[in-house]
Amino acid sequence: MNPCSSRYPHSLNSGGPASRTREEHISESLLGKDEGHVRCPLLLRLAIDFEGKWPLAVLQRLLAKVGAAGPDALRSRYAIPDRRLLGRPLPPDAPRISAVESPPERVLEQALLLGLCTRNLYDPARPVIWTEASLTRGIELFDPRGFYA
Repeated sequence: MNPCSSRYPHSLNSGGPASRTREEHISESLLGKDEGHVRCPLLLRLAIDFEGKWPLAVLQRLLAKVGAAGPDALRSRYAIPDRRLLGRPLPPDAPRISAVESPPERVLEQALLLGLCTRNLYDPARPVIWTEASLTRGIELFDPRGFYA
């Protein structure tokens, strides 16, 4: 995947005045590398399509359906990653699971994980925060242990 494609536009500043600007094309990324000395493999892709419905209302209904008291109660239901992971936004056209047609357990697991993410980081020590922004984002999560080892 080319990070300079229209999916991942980047504006970078080399620190000099406008007369010394330059353009660099990035053709590699450490994210998603599974082999070699430096590894940062893709672990998860998270994205839910709420199909025009209000995300919090959909999830409250699903929580009631499975008998969970709230978002934090979901932590004990799923085996979630126990360490921080790096995140990268998914392209807008990436596939998403349907909040309406997918099994409630699958939707709630993804919602739990999305509630533990910021735009670029998954942290299991965070409180589960469900906002419209956090629930409607799509994110890829990568394991940085092979990079920092």
